[in-house]
Amino acid sequence: MLASTVSSKILRAIAVKEGFHFEETLTGFKWMGNRADQLINQGKSVLFAFEEAIGYMCCPFVLDKDGVSAAVIAAEMASYLATKDVTLTQQLSSIFNKYGYHISKNSYFICYDQETIKSLFEALRNYDGQNTYPKLCGKFQVTGVRDLTTGYDNNQTDNKAILPTSKSSQMITFTFANGGVATMRTSGTEPKIKYYTELCAAPGNSDLEQLKKELDDLVSAIEENFFQPEKNKLQRKTE
Repeated sequence: MLASTVSSKILRAIAVKEGFHFEETLTGFKWMGNRADQLINQGKSVLFAFEEAIGYMCCPFVLDKDGVSAAVIAAEMASYLATKDVTLTQQLSSIFNKYGYHISKNSYFICYDQETIKSLFEALRNYDGQNTYPKLCGKFQVTGVRDLTTGYDNNQTDNKAILPTSKSSQMITFTFANGGVATMRTSGTEPKIKYYTELCAAPGNSDLEQLKKELDDLVSAIEENFFQPEKNKLQRKTE
């Protein structure tokens, strides 16, 4: 199964427990579709792929997001669950209870100045001196950094990112000790610096209100310490 790197990590959590192969790709179904094609040509079965911005690939016949097949699969799932007197909401709760709650919060800042954007990301790459990334974000400990602009990833033994890199775009992912994950990246089509955050709770931790508060606190710390909207004159998202 596949997901883009800015999508929920729930599929990864399921893979760890159930033993199937899971991979992340860069953002966009062109990456997932091409990787699925490679895996199929290797004799593997690709069952599912999804993207944070809503899109599902549910069968190997259409290697792209496809609402028709997704609707059919969703209807089949609802019908099957109905025979067991289980609603979709109840099934989702069952998944969270078994694999851990995953809650996300995504947004963006607007910035028209390319030099400001570059300076913001360079500051993160030289946080406490040259070529040093943040170890803390407010009260939250940073345990992992992957920079797909420079190709750095301290989760790998050689510190080299596995996913393709691009110096023409900015993208850094931070992993936190509390189970939080945050990706900051520039948009290729709009004057936006986007962020995707998620709190991946351990199975058994079902205090949803506390988890939401912890994610809100993490997002506030990221905005204050990493984005610094006042200093960088960033415009917040307006509804």
